[in-house]
Amino acid sequence: MAALRGKFIVLDGTEGCGKSTQARLLAEAVTKAGVDVLSVRDPGSTRVGEQIRAVLLNPQHTEMSMRCEMLLYMAARAQMMAEIILPALGAGKLVICDRFVSSTLAYQLGGDGITAKQIRDIADVAIKGRWPDLTILLDMPPDRSLARVRREKDRIEQRPLAYHEQVRRNYLAQVQNDPERYRLVVADRSPEEVHAEIVQVLIDAKLSA
Repeated sequence: MAALRGKFIVLDGTEGCGKSTQARLLAEAVTKAGVDVLSVRDPGSTRVGEQIRAVLLNPQHTEMSMRCEMLLYMAARAQMMAEIILPALGAGKLVICDRFVSSTLAYQLGGDGITAKQIRDIADVAIKGRWPDLTILLDMPPDRSLARVRREKDRIEQRPLAYHEQVRRNYLAQVQNDPERYRLVVADRSPEEVHAEIVQVLIDAKLSA
């Protein structure tokens, strides 16, 4: 676990796949091992970011264009990187982020003609070129993951199942295209089983190299 100091780990995946639960379990395990942890959620975790999050997820904003949506996510990300993530990494903390640019490459890709290159180029500016050391994708069919969402669904969650199925395909393509920086974990299991595999993934990844 000591090798995780100063590393940036992202947990991502479709709605209801257990990202928040796994981020919490991982933070608890690493903290017990003596590593300082900063846990954040994207978008959010700063005063500015939480306000942007509220706008993004508000079901009333039906007129929001996909480009506006993408840029708002990037704005929240830029604030979070500058305000808390980069200082934490500089202090040797492990940063665990619930969603990141990988979400934009899944949810906004193709909308209004947005390309992966455009997303990555804009993201590189927003995050000051500090990409995650590893992104762990929690994979689960969206019909089952969305069924786990018990509260009132937000603006993104309310989109049709076909949209969420495409989101899943976009996630899986990222793993296939960048196996060095992505790992796939099947999420349709008990939280304990998923957590155990995530820990093993981090051990096998040899992030200290």
